[in-house]
Amino acid sequence: MTNHRRNFIKQAAMLTGAFSAASMFNQVHAEEWQSASKRIAHLNPAQVAEDEEYWSVIQNAYTVSPTIINLNNGGVSPSPLVVQQAVARFNDLANEGPSYFMWRILDQGREPLREKLAELAGTLPDEIAVNRNATEALNTIIYGLPLQRGDEVIGTKQDYPHMIQAYNKRAQRDGIVYKQLSFDFPIEDDDQIVQAYADAITPKTKLIHVTHVINWVGQIMPVRKICDMAHTKGIEVIVDGAHSFGLMDYKIPDLHCDYFGTSLHKFLSAPIGSGMLWIKKEKIEKVWALVCGDKANDPDIRKFEDLGTRSFPIEQGIGEAINFHEGIGPKRKEDRIRYLKNYWASRVKDIPKVKLHTSLKPQYSCAICGVSIDGMTPGELDNALMNQYKIHTVGIVWENISCVRITPHVYTRTQDLDKLVRAIGEIAEKTKAAKSK
Repeated sequence: MTNHRRNFIKQAAMLTGAFSAASMFNQVHAEEWQSASKRIAHLNPAQVAEDEEYWSVIQNAYTVSPTIINLNNGGVSPSPLVVQQAVARFNDLANEGPSYFMWRILDQGREPLREKLAELAGTLPDEIAVNRNATEALNTIIYGLPLQRGDEVIGTKQDYPHMIQAYNKRAQRDGIVYKQLSFDFPIEDDDQIVQAYADAITPKTKLIHVTHVINWVGQIMPVRKICDMAHTKGIEVIVDGAHSFGLMDYKIPDLHCDYFGTSLHKFLSAPIGSGMLWIKKEKIEKVWALVCGDKANDPDIRKFEDLGTRSFPIEQGIGEAINFHEGIGPKRKEDRIRYLKNYWASRVKDIPKVKLHTSLKPQYSCAICGVSIDGMTPGELDNALMNQYKIHTVGIVWENISCVRITPHVYTRTQDLDKLVRAIGEIAEKTKAAKSK
């Protein structure tokens, strides 16, 4: 066999390698992770979530900077090293001959990836489109639905701005009616939330938009109950799953929604700039593609992937992120991240002048929690955490929400959260002292 032929076979094998015994994840992590899992096999889920020795194995797989404590994983999460290396390998291959290796080699890897994403999401492969982020996925649906003048859409003021802007543009362009509810979170009552949507429905309502996990403060919305209520009235539901997919242990059909979009570079830790769109199979045909696509009513989900040249290395790197996620286990991962959130939040909630903006009950929050200190703006608290303690968070001022959003991930160490607790306490005390002068 010639070297050229041997290299070609090796390069082609890379495409399915992420989902085989020869995956980079298996080569790098399988043995160590299996050993770590055996050590905790006798523990219950709560004990596993608190086992720092086990989680140190996961933490070591990331390359996060030691110079800052990154607690803004709600914005974008880092990829573990094995995912970074997969992207680098695919990038090297692509640059050996871009038009050949991208279009004739790497492009063939999308179908195995589609199947693996569908398995993770609990859906049919032909319902999954691979794209770049939740904004692209959800805007594809929002602009593609055949809404007519006078048709009503119900959302909230606490939804993500890119979605709000898309509905406003459709209102300006097509004359739809966009109605926004407003909630004062945290809310620990599903019926209150569902009823608010129900009360806003009229005979002209065609669509409800629900954010599964409110990105500002982490409130988990009762999506399934909202969907079931809406469907009894003949109304479709689109779900923004940007902050729930890869974090919470569920399958998309569990939500009973009609449309779903998410980013994969948040809690799944896939390469930055990767996302996923899901549309119930029988509804694909009626949704127009956002760009390209020669047939408006094509029932093939792939019409949403006609984007021209894009990053095939990023796309193919998703496979190793899925391996990493499944190597931990979805439920185990959710339990750990919720434990980390409660670890710090439960310790600061009773500090004078400190206020939490998120429920600590497991059915209403997981990773994200908002916090504020009386007498400080979110920007001031964000700056103090970074400048004085090298803790990176994000200040949130949006509608009726004013707080700092803090979001740990599986690589977050409890000693870093101890530093956060100490920082919040010291900043609150300094603010109290300054006010008393």
